[in-house]
Amino acid sequence: MTPQERAERAAASMWAGDRASQDAGMTLVEIGPGTATITMPVREDMANGHGIAHGGYVFTLADSAFAFACNSYNTSVVAQHNSITYLTPGRIGETLTATAHEVALAGRSGIYDVLITGEDGRPIAQFRGHSRQITGQNFDESEHEPAEDIAG
Repeated sequence: MTPQERAERAAASMWAGDRASQDAGMTLVEIGPGTATITMPVREDMANGHGIAHGGYVFTLADSAFAFACNSYNTSVVAQHNSITYLTPGRIGETLTATAHEVALAGRSGIYDVLITGEDGRPIAQFRGHSRQITGQNFDESEHEPAEDIAG
């Protein structure tokens, strides 16, 4: 199994049970070893009292991209510490994009940066996630895919 195939299978396994990301309208756009890109439309019910995207939803989008990136090696990984800096407001009706990439991975700990951008490319927020590997995998790698029928 290639690292890309492993990342794709781990993401599919995680996505199947990720009700929070699904209910927020997120779409997993791209996955790779140590990377993930997820989009989310900002709905009216995601507005805060100022009529802009509530920071909790922006954080949730970033946290989802972080989760998929750090679980892409098919080891169970959880957040140990996260921080976010909000730069410009997300607008109701636009789709935000969170792009996560691995900064460092040593032993059971990792650091990932996530940039959240608006449709016009402006930075909405910068998120940094610290991950910690726990026991388990997202899918059982000992299960082999059935051989293709080459007889036709």
